[in-house]
Amino acid sequence: QVQLFESGGGLVQAGGSLRLSCAASGATFSSYAMGWFRQAPGKDREFVVGISGPRGWTWSIDSVKGRFTISRDNAKNTVYLQMNGLKPEDTAVYYCAIGQRMDGPIEIVPTASYEYMTWGQGTQVTVSS
Repeated sequence: QVQLFESGGGLVQAGGSLRLSCAASGATFSSYAMGWFRQAPGKDREFVVGISGPRGWTWSIDSVKGRFTISRDNAKNTVYLQMNGLKPEDTAVYYCAIGQRMDGPIEIVPTASYEYMTWGQGTQVTVSS
């Protein structure tokens, strides 16, 4: 059974940086799409950024382009979310999730919640102004 363990959240001033980590167990990590979502108080959970399988294609929402970067270390079964230039509107609980296994010639970055099978427990990111 796949399990995900997130870490790295915290309180940071606007303009600061944080790096979130998500360690996976129980899966051939490199073959699966991975994603980061977030949920702010009173709002729906939203996709933030994702990475496909072995080819490592990435996709992010417009509001974080140029500021957030997803990467993966397959040897450590860990995916990272580097967040720079943080803004108060980035305040949310951040979740990592594991999606589809991708072994074929075509890879995608899933963006819908239902395309992800297992979720981490979430880590709080708070950006003060």
